Amino acid sequence: MSRMSDRLREAIEEEITTGKLLPGSRLDEAELAKRFKVSRTPIREALNLLLGEGLIEARPRRGAVVTRVTPQRLIEMFEVMAELEVMCAQLASRRMSEEELAAIESAHAACQGAVVARDADAYFYANERFHYAIYTASHNSFLFEQAAALQRKLRPYRRLQLRVRNRIQRSFDEHQAIVDALRSGTAEQLVTSVRNHVLVQGERFADLVSSLSRLDASAAEAERPLAPVGA
Repeated sequence: MSRMSDRLREAIEEEITTGKLLPGSRLDEAELAKRFKVSRTPIREALNLLLGEGLIEARPRRGAVVTRVTPQRLIEMFEVMAELEVMCAQLASRRMSEEELAAIESAHAACQGAVVARDADAYFYANERFHYAIYTASHNSFLFEQAAALQRKLRPYRRLQLRVRNRIQRSFDEHQAIVDALRSGTAEQLVTSVRNHVLVQGERFADLVSSLSRLDASAAEAERPLAPVGA
């Protein structure tokens, strides 16, 4: 794959994550090529990468579309994500260097700045830095790859959660518990803190389902054909 196709993958992924491309949206190669001012070849390569990540899917007679994920499937994905992150955090607590702990704390401080500014977008990116810093500190490249792959699939939905009122403050508080457990080396508290941060249950499940319903309604409205003039 070319560097161009990788940049295009990132650009399209970002549009999916931010809701510019809604679940069910069709991704037309010619239209994308025109919009990004490139040939169709790197667009096709980028879409193949997104297919591999599960962010888009191929449908008969429609081509590539943004994947719609059911609430049950999402819960299953978050359950697996929680266990992968627990493994990363446990290994990090044993293997991380002082520099790696400092990188985790730096990302946590960036999250705090975003909370103060009430900037959900800035928090989203700082939050990613926080989690990736823990993956790195695990010193297990295979685990890093698996956690990062599932993280990419869940990016749109993790971002959706941050739109819920007061969620970024609660997320930051959960990060604080993780950082405290990493500093103290308290294994049981670390496992509990990471699981509670990642798992979607209770009120968070209801909020996520509500957000998904609004997305589906927006997507359906966008796909509805215009009424004929004079109808």
